[in-house]
Amino acid sequence: MQEVTLEHFKRAAVDIGAHGDNDTLPFDVDNRFINENLDALSTLAYEYFYELDKEPPKTVVKAINALQIFSERLLVPTGSAGFRISTKLHPFWNLYINGIGVAIAQQHEGSRSDRAHSYRYTREGSGLFDRGRSWRAYREATLSDEYLKDDSAIVVQTDISSFYEHIYHHRLVSCIEDLFPKTSTVGVQIDRFLSKFASGRSFGLPVGGQCARILAEVMMSPIDRMLSDSGISWHRYVDDFTIMTRSQEDAYGALAVLSNALADYGLSLNRTKTITLRGTHYSNYVRTQLGNTGDEGSILREIDLHFDPYSDTAEADYADLKTTVQRLDVRGLLQLELAKGQADTFLVAQIGRTLKYQSSVVALQVCATLLDAKNLNAFRGSWSTIMRGIAAVRGETQNQAIFNELDELLDKIPHHSPNLLLPETNCVHFLKTIRFRRTESRAQYVLAVYNGSASQTVKRACIECWRHWGDRHNFIRLRNQWQNLGREEQRMLWLAAGEFADEGKKARDQLRLSLAQAWSLGIEHQGKATFETLYTKWSEVAV
Repeated sequence: MQEVTLEHFKRAAVDIGAHGDNDTLPFDVDNRFINENLDALSTLAYEYFYELDKEPPKTVVKAINALQIFSERLLVPTGSAGFRISTKLHPFWNLYINGIGVAIAQQHEGSRSDRAHSYRYTREGSGLFDRGRSWRAYREATLSDEYLKDDSAIVVQTDISSFYEHIYHHRLVSCIEDLFPKTSTVGVQIDRFLSKFASGRSFGLPVGGQCARILAEVMMSPIDRMLSDSGISWHRYVDDFTIMTRSQEDAYGALAVLSNALADYGLSLNRTKTITLRGTHYSNYVRTQLGNTGDEGSILREIDLHFDPYSDTAEADYADLKTTVQRLDVRGLLQLELAKGQADTFLVAQIGRTLKYQSSVVALQVCATLLDAKNLNAFRGSWSTIMRGIAAVRGETQNQAIFNELDELLDKIPHHSPNLLLPETNCVHFLKTIRFRRTESRAQYVLAVYNGSASQTVKRACIECWRHWGDRHNFIRLRNQWQNLGREEQRMLWLAAGEFADEGKKARDQLRLSLAQAWSLGIEHQGKATFETLYTKWSEVAV
């Protein structure tokens, strides 16, 4: 039986087309390209994998080391004060690594403990993971643990310090190799690609994509087994652990076992987030956290705001969700959060997700509160979700009556909160939100960002604004600098050329013969489809 198949790459492509390539960034137009060329790109990825998998490991290492792969590290705010690094990958290589990841997830799932609740692979539906195995389900599972029947139980909550950033590639590859035959090159390929994405370092996963989640779960399985083998009652969601014990002494011993197990893999516990609670206190705390109180905040926390258009009852599901959301006083909930010393990031994010379900009047009122100069800094931990929600509102023609007022609110942000636009991911989200309409202040802002940024991802977002605005002068300026543009910029500019009639057509005609070399992946074969030919053909009809 073949361990990595064409279907694995197709599943990865479907997931990218439906949900995006990186959950820290807005939905990229490249994901449409993946979705609309699913079969051809999946086949291209599979054929390259099959070609490598026949070779000895040393040949595979040399082949991957010789590849020129675009990957870019971007700053992502996390919580109200912290930051982490996300990784933006070339669309083909993102598909490729995710396809291998799907194969790994399938091989791994059968050996996982039921106490590991995060990212459980499923073959059912369009998504890769079982949506029923959520963070909420994890917390509810801890409340059902046998140990909590004893009032004297002691519960330990802890997590791993900088988990994704500290995963050691060599240990991870060993875990992957345990899942596949000795002749498989899956482990070698993962090792070389991770090294590429980490700029030669031997640790860290490319945060933001599905493969990183899959690999993280593989890394945690031997640690999970060590806890179970030691007779410890535990539950885990990604890097969050809940450990159930009968006494303080047992709790201390369980933490020692966990710490030793993590140390074997180059990981350690976050001491500032390790707390010990009595069972009754833990139960009360989690029930409050989950919002089982019947108030509007708890209802909003409980709502699953995922809408699946492929569901058999999609229209009814959407109508029910919209009705539920519109009954909630989200403005009142926001005011309550503002009155706190620190806003509930998850609740504010949920409010951002509800925006597209609100009436135009309510959506504008909520946006005015979220984007107010006095409030926005307090909500900074939910920036990406807020901007996604506003972009969804701004993209619906039924909300046209509020566009002018909403645009005025957005145009003020670079003036009253420029600090919030400094992280690259925040900037990209903002650029995606303002692309719907050109104003003088936006044009000045976008030009300044483009000229001042070293990030290909940020520059692409600027070019996308000019594409939507039909800014011919910026198109001509960049066309004249074509040879100095990065490949990712070039592809967005090539797409933008379609908006400029004869001038765009002439530019494409002049540049077309250079693309095979400029956009080469290094895996091309004569007479077969390539990434470049697929992209240029698609861009002729992409709107």
